[in-house]
Parts: sequence; C-alpha cells; structure tokens
Amino acid sequence: MAGMGPHPAVADVRRAVRLALDDLEPGALVLAACSGGADSLALAAALGFTAPRAGLRAGLLSVDHGLQEGSGERAGDVVRLAPALGLDLAEAPAVSVGTSGGPEAAARQARYAALSEAAERLGAAAVLLGHTRDDQAETVLLGLARGSGTRSLAGMPARTGIYRRPLLELGRATTVTACAALGLSPWDDPHNLDPRYTRVRVRERLLPALEDELGPGVAEALARTASLCRDDADALDAWAGEVYARVAVRDCALSDIATVTVAVRDLENLPVAVRRRVLRRAAIDVGAPPGTLAASHVIQVDRLVTAWRGQLRVEVPGGVGVVRRYDTLILARQPASPVS
Repeated sequence: MAGMGPHPAVADVRRAVRLALDDLEPGALVLAACSGGADSLALAAALGFTAPRAGLRAGLLSVDHGLQEGSGERAGDVVRLAPALGLDLAEAPAVSVGTSGGPEAAARQARYAALSEAAERLGAAAVLLGHTRDDQAETVLLGLARGSGTRSLAGMPARTGIYRRPLLELGRATTVTACAALGLSPWDDPHNLDPRYTRVRVRERLLPALEDELGPGVAEALARTASLCRDDADALDAWAGEVYARVAVRDCALSDIATVTVAVRDLENLPVAVRRRVLRRAAIDVGAPPGTLAASHVIQVDRLVTAWRGQLRVEVPGGVGVVRRYDTLILARQPASPVS
C-alpha cells in the first residue's frame, strides 16, 4: 500500500542506529562490523539507510577469521552485498587467530585488532557493533559466573572509544524479523551452535532453562540489571578516581610510574568498594595488567590495610609487589632482569 512505512522491526533498528549517530559531524565515516548474521546484517542495512539521511558516509567491515572452510568467500559475499545495503565502502580484512585465553577470547582479540586498524586507516569516526539485548544478557550471566564484581555485571557499554552498540535495547528476534522484512538472508555461523563455546552453552541451554523456570523476560531483566550496575560502577569509579588523585603519591622513573605510595589512614575509613578500586588503580598504575588483575589479588592487597598482621609482600600480576611499611602502603614494579 502506498505510503506505508517500514516494518516495525526495521523501524526499530533504524531508530536505534539513528540515535547512536546523532552526535557525529556531517561527512563523518561510520563503519558497521558485519559477519553476515542477522544482528550485524540488520545493523548494516539500517546504517545504509540512516547515514545518508544524516549527512554521513557509511561502509562495512567483514572480518575473515579463517577458522572455517569458506570463511573468506562468506566475508566476500558480505562485501559484495554492501552496495545493495546503501554502503559505499566495504572491506573484508583477514586475521590470524591465536590461542591466548581460549578460542573465543583469541578470536575476539583478533577481530577487534582488525576493526581498529581498518577504522584508523580509513579515518572512521565510529564502528558499529551488532550486539543485542540477548548478547547483553549472556554477558551478564558470564560475569555472574566469574564472580568479578559490579563492573563485570555491567555488561557491554553502549560506547567504548570508537565502538558503538546501537542494538543493546533490542532483542535478537527483532533483528531476525528485520532481515526477513528486508528480504535479507542472514548466514548462521555453525560456531554459534557449538557447545564447546561457553557463550553458546549460556545461549542455548542456560537462558532457555531460566525462561522455562522463571517465565519470559529474563533477558530483558538481565539487560536492565546491566544498565543499573553500570550506573553504580561508573559512580564508584568516579569517586575512587577523585580519592586516588588526592591521596596517591606517584614516583616516576623516566616515563614509567615505578612506585605508588598511599598513607593507610587515607584508605582505612573508605567504603570497601571505593578503597578496593583505589588499590586496583594503584596496581595498574605501576604495571599490573588490567585483564589479569583479579578481584582475589586486590582483596589480598586490601588486607594489608584492614587486617594488618605483619604480612609479607603481596604479589600481583605484572611483576608488581605491595608491602606495608608502618602506616604506608607501597606498590612497586620489579625491575626487568638484565639480559646476559
């Protein structure tokens, strides 16, 4: 019928993308990361529709992980689809996936490295990712299983640097419906059904079981929990940042921070959530890698403040050691061993 608008699912995805781009300057380049699955395909189609109407340039990147036979051809198919989606630029960067941290983490690391390199080379202002509310719910459950605190339960942020996730408020069913309404045929990655992957087991077994036992709406509730946890974590991080700037004394060796000292009296009366964030920041400042600095490490450092019984040096990742000397906490990085 003449004058009819787009299917509601298509309209929802387009609206989400439009809102995600509303702060960009005219002429800016926006790229969609597109695997060919329903989520990223609906995202790319919405970008192709929305960008020109907002005065923006748009393209897509389809990363070839090389993990399955024919992966290069599939990435090429996505690239060839770009003009029909209204996208003027498309590339299929190939990556070599390592083994560090397991297959999921290694693939993710390689993918983001490729996306970042392409975005920088092409001068993109933003890269859109197709994570949905269902992905957010899975992330929250994985964070809950790790027991790694509020920041982990906060899930994926809507924005991180150049990366934006417009679809976090939409369910996976919406993207599937949008693709069908647009006549697009998503590719179903067999890895998304492989129970060797933890996230697949959460998606295919755990979430459906929770829905069966607790009723519908679990994914929405988990995503809402993530949003609330993010607000709390942001507030606590800001508070800890203000405290750290006020109480930490940093001693720099050349361009690196070699030691951080903090008076115990400036820490002991802080709320636990704030104090441990201050200690975590201090450890990272002197060289502890954020990805391997676990809550258990920070708790051991915290005991030097709250349960001091003459403990010896506490070791944390990155060659960082923490000692208490009378009423002062000292965090220092071990010097690198000389090469013989």
